Amino acid sequence: MVVIGMGPGGENVGGLLAEAGLSVLGVDARLLGGECPYFGCVPSKMLIRGANAVTEARRVPELAGKSTVEPDFGQVATRIRDEATDNWDDKGAVDRFIGKGGTFVRGRARITGPGTVSVNGTEYTARRGIVLNTGSDPLVPSIPGLADTPFWTNRDALRAERAPESLCVLGGGPIGVELAQAFSRLGSTVTVIQSRPRLLPGDEPEAGDLLAEVFRAEGITVHTGAKARAVRHDADGFAVEFGAGDVARAQALLVATGRRTNLADLGLETIGLDPAARFLDPDEQLRVADGVWAIGDITGKGAFTHMSMYQSAIAVRDILGEPGQRAEYHAVPRVTFTDPEVGSVGLTEAQAREQGLSVRVGYTPLANSTRGWIHKAGAEGFIKIVEDADRGVLVGATSVGPTGGETLSYLAVAVHGEVPTKRLAGMIFAYPTFYRAIESALADLH
Repeated sequence: MVVIGMGPGGENVGGLLAEAGLSVLGVDARLLGGECPYFGCVPSKMLIRGANAVTEARRVPELAGKSTVEPDFGQVATRIRDEATDNWDDKGAVDRFIGKGGTFVRGRARITGPGTVSVNGTEYTARRGIVLNTGSDPLVPSIPGLADTPFWTNRDALRAERAPESLCVLGGGPIGVELAQAFSRLGSTVTVIQSRPRLLPGDEPEAGDLLAEVFRAEGITVHTGAKARAVRHDADGFAVEFGAGDVARAQALLVATGRRTNLADLGLETIGLDPAARFLDPDEQLRVADGVWAIGDITGKGAFTHMSMYQSAIAVRDILGEPGQRAEYHAVPRVTFTDPEVGSVGLTEAQAREQGLSVRVGYTPLANSTRGWIHKAGAEGFIKIVEDADRGVLVGATSVGPTGGETLSYLAVAVHGEVPTKRLAGMIFAYPTFYRAIESALADLH
């Protein structure tokens, strides 16, 4: 096998196949392990963990006494460098893969025909097949002046050794809002400029609206429905023109306007696939052509580590000829790790209505629950559930709160398993817990 792209899913595929006795070549031009361990999931959550600890300490006077705390961004940056990324060195990951029996080549791979791949001028033959897992990169929009400035993407932000005095964030999606809040809590004055009408446009509108309220209460300036028109940079920092002539000034600029795939240079045309496509469309076993499987961001099913890992396990079983599950995407979970956390699964209310479903919605504010009342500081949130009334099952849900991502687990099981809502409503919910608010949301279905 040849595995092109050794992000989390590709590394998992390569390792499992090598352990199964296949000869596996893993190829990547960047760090083995991909975005998640070096610039995404792991270091960003370390940053968020530190920022949230500072904020939780500041909540003590409202709950239990006195406290004074000052953030130290350098301490967080050191932990990211030493504990998460090993100073952005993938030697440990490479050794782990080789230890399983794989071979790793650093370089850019190109398919040259059915079963053949060229890397650094050497052609390899994949007798069993090829797995594509080339991931995605930060999307940088075409804003006049931007390309000529030292702007950040998430990769630069997580390499920072100190918090800038001020930070402007372009984009209000998950990456933008997570880093905006973390940098604000660790000492930066933050402005968010979002071209869409609200933050987190892929989630329920209530989630984006609530997060904007929380941000403003914390001192983060939020501009929604505001398109960036030009960017300038000089010795004083950045100036971002947006909206109807407004200007935001900051020492640093983070561009978090989404992700992009790049299939153009893979040689897909040699195996009958469209190199101009944004995504590949695999079947239920992740096949995109004879002897070719695709997993991860390039399949368009969600740019999540857990999606890549889920698909990788299915592809491995198919490659080894083992019976296994078929890929299904009706209950994809996703969590934005702000405070409050925003956990979502399946369809939003709007998406369900667009699909022509007979929709019933249940909603309850988290503060109305006993646990929310006890928690007090930082208990903003809600539970929203979306039911297909004709079938009597949940097709989507959102859990926002201090443990929004963890509470989501109950809802994800319900959506994935298509458990009847009447059955869910008859459960015993532990008291007093955050997840007990789901019972109220079920009772509110209308």
